[in-house]
Amino acid sequence: MPVRSLEVENLHLWRGERHVLRGVAFALGAGECLAVTGANGAGKTTLLRTLAGLMYPEGGHVRWAGADVRADLRAYQGSLAYLGHEPPLKADLTARENLHYWIGVRRRVSTAALGAALARVGVEALAERLVRTLSAGQRRRVALAALALCVVPLWLLDEPATNLDADGQRLVGGLIAEQLARGGLAVAAIHHSLALPVGQVRQLELAA
Repeated sequence: MPVRSLEVENLHLWRGERHVLRGVAFALGAGECLAVTGANGAGKTTLLRTLAGLMYPEGGHVRWAGADVRADLRAYQGSLAYLGHEPPLKADLTARENLHYWIGVRRRVSTAALGAALARVGVEALAERLVRTLSAGQRRRVALAALALCVVPLWLLDEPATNLDADGQRLVGGLIAEQLARGGLAVAAIHHSLALPVGQVRQLELAA
């Protein structure tokens, strides 16, 4: 198995005159999850977007498997799945169609696999419903089904349990546990506990 590691070294990023990320540093290996906490405005989303290569830091480095991600950003982004605060779903497509097109840009996926993913997150019965008719929690579950289908080593998750009930929050923890068991990594900005074994979770609190 290829070496899987995410290293962040002395990361600095400003938004206007505001110094949002101030020397952030951590190292994460295969089978580990980093739980990022902090008050609103502390920079959790900014950090995740920077890790995803969507924002450019003014200082510091992000390294994947020992190499700076900027050396081959396209290859790096092909190794990750980023789930933002708002699920990137098309309102006028069904849940199944959203998964088909979202995952289809990465790899071929069978109808059976799509159905199994929707069943895994508890929304198989909603497969043919237009996304605009679903509740916020149901849309989040559809997005989690897509995440489970991505089959990439690095997950970047921004409040993945948003709009979910207690059962949904346990689902998120279970999906992350499955990702770690495969030797994957996860970085999650959270307000709720992930219910993962202590040895698998690192903590990073960002100051506002």
